Amino acid sequence: MSTIAAFYGGKSILITGATGFMGKVLMEKLFRTSPDLKVIYILVRPKAGQTLQQRVFQILNSKLFEKVKEVCPNVHEKIRAIYADLNQNDFAISKEDMQELITCTNVVFHCAATVRFDDPLRHAVQLNVTATQQLLLMASQMPKLEAFIHISTAFSNCNLKHIDEVIYPCPVEPKKIIDSMEWLDDAIIDEITPKLIGDRPNTYTYTKALGEMVVQQESGNLNIAIIRPSIVGATWQEPFPGWVDNLNGPSGLIIAAGKGFLRAIKATPKAVADLIPVDTVVNLTLAVGWYTAVHRPKSTLVYHCTSGNLNPCNWGKMGFQVLASFEKIPFERAFRRPYADFTTNNFTTQYWNAVSHRAPAIIYDFYLRLTGRKPRMTKLMNRLLRTVSMLEYFINRSWEWSTYNTEMLMSELSPEDQRVFNFDVRQLNWLEYIENYVLGVKKYLLKEDMAGIPEAKQHLKRLRNIHYLFNTALFLIAWRLLIARSQMARNVWFFIVNFCYKFLSYFRASSTLKV
Repeated sequence: MSTIAAFYGGKSILITGATGFMGKVLMEKLFRTSPDLKVIYILVRPKAGQTLQQRVFQILNSKLFEKVKEVCPNVHEKIRAIYADLNQNDFAISKEDMQELITCTNVVFHCAATVRFDDPLRHAVQLNVTATQQLLLMASQMPKLEAFIHISTAFSNCNLKHIDEVIYPCPVEPKKIIDSMEWLDDAIIDEITPKLIGDRPNTYTYTKALGEMVVQQESGNLNIAIIRPSIVGATWQEPFPGWVDNLNGPSGLIIAAGKGFLRAIKATPKAVADLIPVDTVVNLTLAVGWYTAVHRPKSTLVYHCTSGNLNPCNWGKMGFQVLASFEKIPFERAFRRPYADFTTNNFTTQYWNAVSHRAPAIIYDFYLRLTGRKPRMTKLMNRLLRTVSMLEYFINRSWEWSTYNTEMLMSELSPEDQRVFNFDVRQLNWLEYIENYVLGVKKYLLKEDMAGIPEAKQHLKRLRNIHYLFNTALFLIAWRLLIARSQMARNVWFFIVNFCYKFLSYFRASSTLKV
């Protein structure tokens, strides 16, 4: 039996961010490989009209947990949902629930964070820094705690080209930032934000770096480890390929390109697309939890969960594979034929945005107005372009992440643990993974029926024909106008026609002689 799976048997585990993408996959893996675990505590903020239990049942009713229900039929009894709000002091957890968490918890996985790039600094600090500080304070009071695993990001130090598995200091101490958020007004915070984040691209990467400093400073005698995943994508193998349930990262771009909304991206084709499957991150996370609790390293170890240094795939190749997948797995009711141009030229990108993005959206909205419907395409397109612009920093650069600790951990695992908790990205076939990713987006995000693929292919064929006809007509009109206005253009045209005529005549004469 797997040593790691056995370790989690009988354990009480606290997961923050359990309702998020990675949190769900982490829960699924724990229940599937260690069905005899005691309980998983999840911190949940109820949505309007939904109780905590209703949210839990909604999570468990997804396809992700189908295999879990076979090996752990009473899974719903092993999830203890606790009301919590990470925006509040002490997370607004009741005294009774807090006492239970402090008394019983054996392992903490801190996955909760805001991943929005454009979040105001105050909100990003609260969720990524202050909440981490408060959770560490709770953890320091847990007598049975064996390991505290903090999920950060590989881009927390994206202002550096080469990033080692160490915690890098920020110019301003996290405590000073936390304190200043309590008395500064929003206008002043917005004004000083660019100066604070410095050469980082957004508040997300900056506050995740601050969060790591908090972990280092507030760790005390806790057994702590930090995991830094890069761009987290759909599942690779577990519990099945291609599962995804959010629009973050590549998923939103795949939908936008597949539906024909996104036509050009300002990107460096040869830049490494450091994508990592979510199940790979989860397997490393559980292995790190076991190693931290059992081996109790003397210092806080940082583990990079990245693909670029071991199995690189650049953005150009990935974009080509995505477009190839659309031919096999087209999305229904596409707006236009899927196409994507990767260019480093800012003028080209602006031209494409104006001609290929905004112009069709304006025309479509005009059509909606004529038919008495509410125009929405221009607004949607502007939002999409804003999102793409926030990603440009990451798709135009490459980083080098050292993976000594991750490789060390792999060597410490038994062959069975390496199989059950596989995080070796060298085995990843990118072509197969991307195709499964596109298929997963279609099935699990867009909720499209696979039986509709033949019809979607016909629709794609019609869009392709319309695209060719439109381009041909546009070329002929432009050429006709050019001929009418330019003697040089007329001379070129007559030369081409004359050359073609002579070539055909020669070809016909040659064929006659051979006969």
